Amino acid sequence: MKLVAGLGNVGAKYTFTRHNAGFMVADKLAIMNDVTFKENSKLKCLITKYYRGIEDVILMKPTTYMNLSGEALSAVMNYYKIDIKDVLVVYDDLSLELGKIRFRPNGSDGGHNGIKNIIKHAGTQDIARLKIGIGPQPPIPSEQFVLQEFYKSQMEDLKAVLKKAVEGIDFYLDYGMEKTQNKYN
Repeated sequence: MKLVAGLGNVGAKYTFTRHNAGFMVADKLAIMNDVTFKENSKLKCLITKYYRGIEDVILMKPTTYMNLSGEALSAVMNYYKIDIKDVLVVYDDLSLELGKIRFRPNGSDGGHNGIKNIIKHAGTQDIARLKIGIGPQPPIPSEQFVLQEFYKSQMEDLKAVLKKAVEGIDFYLDYGMEKTQNKYN
């Protein structure tokens, strides 16, 4: 069993903000696999499952808001007995241009509070991740920029990167991190 966690903030006012790039990827993955999220308050997330070959894939979106994403991720991992090596976290990255994605097998939080909380709860930086570029950042505070909606002029790039991210996740689930990095980074 694999777990793909898209990070973001719940609520209509956050739906199309840059910080919700992880949610957008999770939503597209759900649509492509014809599944629908259901809220699970005990696990602090919206969650669904789909079958991929011989393996189940759990797809989740924390309802804890970004900064407490680790609470929901650890609750789902504990409930389904999923090892950290079977987890992929998808989230926005300011340091990447819109249209770029980066797969990484591990790393620091890079200043991202959602990842910081996940590392805290997991007790390790060895967490596979897919970063979705939302940059470049204009000269405003990052907290303000990530909560802005994408510009209309960025919609085509956004659609293309979401499609690329879903293709990358499918490839990752089949071939692992190293081959995925070689193909998509």
